Amino acid sequence: MGRKGADTRDRLLDATRDLVEAGGYFGAGLNQVIAASGAPRGSLYFHFPGGKDQMVGESVRRAGRSIGDAMGGLAESDAPAAEFVETVLRLLGDRLEASDWLKGCPVATVALETAATNDALQQACSEVYTSWEAILRARLAGHPDADDLAVTILALVEGALLLAKAHRSRDPLDRVARRITTLLN
Repeated sequence: MGRKGADTRDRLLDATRDLVEAGGYFGAGLNQVIAASGAPRGSLYFHFPGGKDQMVGESVRRAGRSIGDAMGGLAESDAPAAEFVETVLRLLGDRLEASDWLKGCPVATVALETAATNDALQQACSEVYTSWEAILRARLAGHPDADDLAVTILALVEGALLLAKAHRSRDPLDRVARRITTLLN
């Protein structure tokens, strides 16, 4: 695929991610994706012969990698684990607030809407969450409960993002950061 084709594919995935984060799986219709991306309709079917589910699955994985890369970069610091998690929460809070409370977790809405009925999208969501858990688990290595703590922290972060979005306030993120600090110390 040439550069132009790759750019078109990227625009389609970016538009899908933005629409899914703002309105969920059902709020990201193909016509909206085409309009938001500026790509011709034929490009959508060329790049995503599996249709909307393929495009949403790839956009979820791509958004998950983006957040995972940021978490991985932060995990490499020598800061204590609690400080690492606080920084992740701050990063996610900044992202959410900068989007006018539209961009919470790029996976959660898809998981809630489709995981029970769509195996392909459930798998995409599961892969992203598993990768984030692995980053947390690796950062907590040496802690006697690293596996359980990784899942607990991820669940707290996801819940805090949902509440922050619902309240349009960073307060839930700040409160969860304090609880995680207590948990880890």
